[in-house]
Amino acid sequence: MSKHLNMSIRVPIEIDNPSIMRDDTTCINCGMCKNVCTDYIGVHDTYSLENTNDTAVCVNCGQCAIVCPVASITAKYDYKQVEKSVLDSDKIVIFTTSPAVRVSLGEEFGMEAGSFEQGKMVGLIRALGADYVLDTNFAADLTIMEEASELISRITNKDKPLPQFTSCCPAWVKYAETYHPELRPNLSTAKSPIGMQGPTIKTYFAEKMNIDPTKIINVAVTPCTAKKFEILRPEMNAAGEHTNNPDMRDMDYVITTRELAKWAKESQISFDNLDNSEYDNFMGESSGAGTIFANSGGVMEAALRTAYEFITGEKPPELLYELSPVRGLTEVKDATVIIGDLKINVAVIYGTKSATKVIEQLKTGDKKYHFIEVMACPGGCIGGGGQPKGENDVRAKRIDSLYSRDKNMAVRQSNDNTQINALYAEFYGKPLSELAEKFLHTTYRNRSGDLGGAKMGTIPTDGLKYRCTVCGYIHNGELPEGYTCLICQQPVSVFEKI
Repeated sequence: MSKHLNMSIRVPIEIDNPSIMRDDTTCINCGMCKNVCTDYIGVHDTYSLENTNDTAVCVNCGQCAIVCPVASITAKYDYKQVEKSVLDSDKIVIFTTSPAVRVSLGEEFGMEAGSFEQGKMVGLIRALGADYVLDTNFAADLTIMEEASELISRITNKDKPLPQFTSCCPAWVKYAETYHPELRPNLSTAKSPIGMQGPTIKTYFAEKMNIDPTKIINVAVTPCTAKKFEILRPEMNAAGEHTNNPDMRDMDYVITTRELAKWAKESQISFDNLDNSEYDNFMGESSGAGTIFANSGGVMEAALRTAYEFITGEKPPELLYELSPVRGLTEVKDATVIIGDLKINVAVIYGTKSATKVIEQLKTGDKKYHFIEVMACPGGCIGGGGQPKGENDVRAKRIDSLYSRDKNMAVRQSNDNTQINALYAEFYGKPLSELAEKFLHTTYRNRSGDLGGAKMGTIPTDGLKYRCTVCGYIHNGELPEGYTCLICQQPVSVFEKI
C-alpha cells in the first residue's frame, strides 16, 4: 500500500524532501498542486509510484507551495537552525541575499508589489544577528564572467557542444538531469551564484577578513526552494576540499523570502521602522547585470553584455542594455544578436514543461541556437517557490523594479565590477582558470532512473537508435538525409547504430 494519496488527487511529497513539506491536517485535496506540476512543471504526469518504489519525483521548484490555497504546502523551514547559529558566539554567520528578494520582501509587510527594499532588507538581516551581509549579485557577476567565457569558448574553439544551456536554476538543472540527460554536455558547467559565493566566502573572503573558515556559517537568502536541494549536492564542497575539511559545505543554509519574513515576525521586528543599512563593502559590490539575474531573460542579457566586450574589445551597443525581445512574461522568447562577425541565436524559456517542448522542436527545426536560458518558475526567480504569492501582475512589477534599478546604476556589466576584477587578480587568475574550474564549475549526473523506467526526451525505450560518436547524443529512428546532430551539429557520418 502506498504511503501517498493517489496521484490523481495531489502531488506526492517525501518526508525527507529538503525543499518543501506538507501539513496533511490542512490539505483540502483541491488538486492545484497536481495541476501546476503537470501542466507547467511537467513532472507529475510522467511517472507512476508503482515504478519508482513509491518514491515521489520532484525537481524542488516549490510551485506547488505557491498555488496551494491553504498553505498546506510550504518551504521546508531552516531559519530555526540559522537562529541557533546566530546565538552561538563561536560561529561567524554570513548572509548573502539574492537579487529577487529585495523586490518582494516588502510585500510580506504590506508594501506595494515590486517595492525595492534593499536597505531595509539588509537592516532586517543585521537586526536578526548577522555578522556580515553580502550581496549574491556579486556572485551573479562572477557567474557571468565564467558563463560568458564558456560560451565564447564553445563558439570559437568548438570544445563543447552547442547550444549552451544556462545552469543557474537548480530546478531546471535537476529536471534536465532527469528528463534530458543527453543534454548534460550542453549545460553550462558554471555554478549558480550561490554555488560560487559559498566557496569564495570560505576561502578568499575568510583569508581577507582573517576568519577561521570552519567557524563560518553561510546563509543564502533566496526566492528559491530548489536552492535548499542544490546546496546538498555532493559537488558543493569545493572549499572543504581546498582546506582539507571534508565535512565543510560551501553553503550551509538556504532560507526563502517568505521564511525570512516569518522569522522577522516571530522576532517581533517592525520592518517599517527599520533603518536602511548597506552591505558590507567587501563582496557587496555588484553591477546592473547581476541585478537583473532574477528576471527571465536577465541571465541571457547579462551574459551577452560581457560576451560582446570579450569578443570585440568594445563596449556593447545600447541594444544590449535593453534587450527587449528576451524580456517580459512570455514563456518562450528568442532573439538574434550580432557580435563582431558572429550571428548568435539565443532563446529564453521559463517553465520546464515549455523547455521540453523547445528541446523537442530543436530536433526537427531548422533554426540552430547558440545559447538558451531556462528557468523553472514563472517570470524567473522573481516568481520562485519561496517568494510571496502573486500572479503575473505582481511578477511584472518585480521585474520592472529590477530593470529600473539596472538602468540607473553606473556599472551595468559584470566585467566592470571592480571587486570582481580584484577577485580574479588576487585569487582566481582569470575566467576558466584551473582554480576557477575547481571552485566555480561543476558536473552533472543522469537521474533518468528516478523515473522508474519511464523515459522522456530523446532517449527511447525501444526501436532503432543511433549514437553520435562525437558527443554521445542518441537519435531515435532512422537518420534522414542531411541530418546534423542536435547537440554538436556533426553530420550523419559520425553516427553509429546501437
